[in-house]
Amino acid sequence: MFKESLFKISSITHDEGQINADLQIDQRNEIFAGHFPDQPVVPGACMLQIVKETLADALKVNLALVRADNIKFLSLVEPSIGKLQLTIIYQQADSDLKINANLSSGETVCMKMQGVFGVR
Repeated sequence: MFKESLFKISSITHDEGQINADLQIDQRNEIFAGHFPDQPVVPGACMLQIVKETLADALKVNLALVRADNIKFLSLVEPSIGKLQLTIIYQQADSDLKINANLSSGETVCMKMQGVFGVR
């Protein structure tokens, strides 16, 4: 799990079907030594993991990504950015959660995702 090593949730609100979280990236995390040494950025796979872990934490369930219908990486996320905002809108469909997620820094949307997570 990256939570508490790569990122921390500074604040979170959870209303029915929507989660809003303020996140803090740890720019000293060892992942940035290899991605990339001279210009570190948060890897796309880590952004997906941030969505999964924040959703799982808010709902108090274990999740696995079942399907990623649409993922767009729109802006590089440099670790020095510090704070990010994550919005997840979800719907329960049997034992799956259909989600739309946006990861942003201020007004800049860094990643958009539509997908399905299975509750395990």
